[in-house]
Amino acid sequence: MSLYNFKKITVVPSSKDFIDITLSKTQRKTPTVVHKSYHISRIRSFYCRKVKFTQQSYHDRLATILTEFPKLEDVHPFYADLMNVLYDKDHYKLALGQINTAKHLIDNVGRDYTRLMKYGDSLYRCKMLKRAALGRMCTIMKRQKQTLEYLEEVRQHMSRLPSIDPNTRTLIISGFPNVGKSSLINKLTRAEVEVQPYAFTTKSLFVGHMDYRYLRWQVIDTPGILDHPLEDRNTIEMLSITALAHLRAAVLYVMDVSEQCGESLESQLALFNHIKPLFTNKPLYVMANKTDIISKEDLSEENKKIFETLESEGVPVFWTSTVSGAGIMELRQAACDKLLLQRVDAKMRGKKVTNVLNRLRVATPKQRDQKARPPCIPDAVLKKRAAMVTVGDPQVAEDGSVAMDTDERKKTERDLELEMDDEYVLDLQKWWSLKNPDEKHDTIPEIWNGRNIADYIDPEVFEKLEELEKEEEVREEAGFYDNEESSEDEETKEIRKLAAQIREKKAIRLAESHLRRKVKKPKLPGKVAAENKTPGDMVNKLGELGVDLTGEKQGHFRSRSKTRKSLKRKRDVSMDTSVSRPRSQSRNRDQSGVRDPEMQQRGRKLAKLSQRKMIRMGKAGESDRHIGTAKPRHLNAGKRGIGKTQRR
Repeated sequence: MSLYNFKKITVVPSSKDFIDITLSKTQRKTPTVVHKSYHISRIRSFYCRKVKFTQQSYHDRLATILTEFPKLEDVHPFYADLMNVLYDKDHYKLALGQINTAKHLIDNVGRDYTRLMKYGDSLYRCKMLKRAALGRMCTIMKRQKQTLEYLEEVRQHMSRLPSIDPNTRTLIISGFPNVGKSSLINKLTRAEVEVQPYAFTTKSLFVGHMDYRYLRWQVIDTPGILDHPLEDRNTIEMLSITALAHLRAAVLYVMDVSEQCGESLESQLALFNHIKPLFTNKPLYVMANKTDIISKEDLSEENKKIFETLESEGVPVFWTSTVSGAGIMELRQAACDKLLLQRVDAKMRGKKVTNVLNRLRVATPKQRDQKARPPCIPDAVLKKRAAMVTVGDPQVAEDGSVAMDTDERKKTERDLELEMDDEYVLDLQKWWSLKNPDEKHDTIPEIWNGRNIADYIDPEVFEKLEELEKEEEVREEAGFYDNEESSEDEETKEIRKLAAQIREKKAIRLAESHLRRKVKKPKLPGKVAAENKTPGDMVNKLGELGVDLTGEKQGHFRSRSKTRKSLKRKRDVSMDTSVSRPRSQSRNRDQSGVRDPEMQQRGRKLAKLSQRKMIRMGKAGESDRHIGTAKPRHLNAGKRGIGKTQRR
């Protein structure tokens, strides 16, 4: 992880917001009411507390800014130089110095007016001293407007800087613009840097991470560099120069052999020689890129001599292509291994290693005679190695080992991964040694509800099932089950038939009940529902189920229905013959259910009282102001209790 996290720097407010925040906090956190009964000493302490609180609030916020912004003398030289390139070291230091000066001025103002407050002889004079103190503090902060705006811009830009650890294992990619640096970092890491066919697409440092030999590496993509003097370079180019100068890393210098970047190989070599002092004491590798456009054999003799000259100087040259991926992995492996060796050597030369080596004893065996003792490899191992050869015969060396070419040896999982690319899936079960090879991919033990399913499986269950099925077939063919049905008498058959009808009817009722629950229909009144369920319907339904209701029961049902019908006829006849009477006049609605005029008057009054709120709300318009509740009592009351005063 990076040692510097600039994203945690607190937001720097503007001067106006700074003043508003501080005065609002003073008003909320200090007492606000002075009574005429207060003694002058209490009035002085009241206003003195406000001045001290405001001064302390300004002091804390300004101290936070000074603490969180990094000091150029304390950070790594890489970050110090980077901030000098981006923000101008002098301007940055001047801004922090002005903030520090403002903090001391505000402290002096608070201290001076606290002293003057001790000589205030009236409430008015103490109030004016408090007002003057807060005014001078706010004036000091207003003068820091430009400084605060500059620091906020610096904070925003620093939060967007990549998190680069200057002390970890690092690869730096440099070269002319548009030679394939961003494509290389996209190949090596999971970074998604923008790639475009024009120069200076990359305008800042980009960081990607990769894993090699179980270690985390960071790869830095730098903007393109042009071949001109240092004083003529712009800010974008200086980012690359800063990274090359201060980071202890392996440098990959990319050259475009196709010359599609707009620069010839001679100019690319001139830039290499110009910035070569920056590569001192760093592993250096030249990457001849874009070999998919023009190969090494198609280059002219002059261009081939350029790379031959580099190799003669001890600079390794790798012929690569970021499109096809040729040579990329070899370049990565060579650069990482060389950087690891260099870092180990540097640690061995350090002072920390001596303390560790003093506590270690390395035992070196001494040779007792001049007899050669080559490694002894058992015959079984040699046979196994010979069996692993797929093509050709193994070559047995003098020491008895089997020499196999890379094409003839057995393919490893790594070879399969490179061959299948994204379609590769690691399958370790295929190497299991089992009696039955078909069981390698079985999911055993398979756990369900916390229990192993294999514990409840009988290995002979399928054989037993076949025996039972054969036994059942023999019984059916012999008519074993037919005899049981034929032995039943007529009464039992009727009971079975009646039971089947009852089950069928019950299932129909259940289905109808579910349908009625899903579709909610309006329920019929009790009288209508009773008319639909007549005794005749009940007799018919029970008769279908085999219940005989003939005789007295049936007569009883019919007699009841008959009496009802006869009564209905008599009632109709009596109504027809009777003399028609006038309809009863309904009473006044106000008098219904009221026993006397006094109770009627009381009911009217209660009705008006219940409607009063509704009438009042109906008269309110959209423009009327509505105050839900009056002020709380503690804002209206004159005296205060003995509670806490932090919320006043």
